[in-house]
Amino acid sequence: MTLTDAAAVRVKEIMNERGAGFLRVGVKNGGCAGMEYVMDYAMAPEPLDEVVEENGVTILIDGKAVLFLLGSQIDYETTLLHEKFVFRNPNQTDACGCGESVTIVPAVDA
Repeated sequence: MTLTDAAAVRVKEIMNERGAGFLRVGVKNGGCAGMEYVMDYAMAPEPLDEVVEENGVTILIDGKAVLFLLGSQIDYETTLLHEKFVFRNPNQTDACGCGESVTIVPAVDA
């Protein structure tokens, strides 16, 4: 899991505002394509979390999501119409038309 510079800057801003120490990422079942990315802020890791230090941010990856997120990058995009975090995931095979849900296959351990 990596963060672009833009994503790291925005995550740090939000974490400072909320007084959180960690960024938690994962996936959940939902949406028309089957899965949705989830991001939240946490004060401490859970027992099965994978802990990654990236670009000055400590990321907690939900243990159940590690194989779905292996090799992913989180970016932060700013356009005239929106500002949002974007996942670039090599394990993602499809997305719904609205872009809110995705199809992800677990990475194969090489």
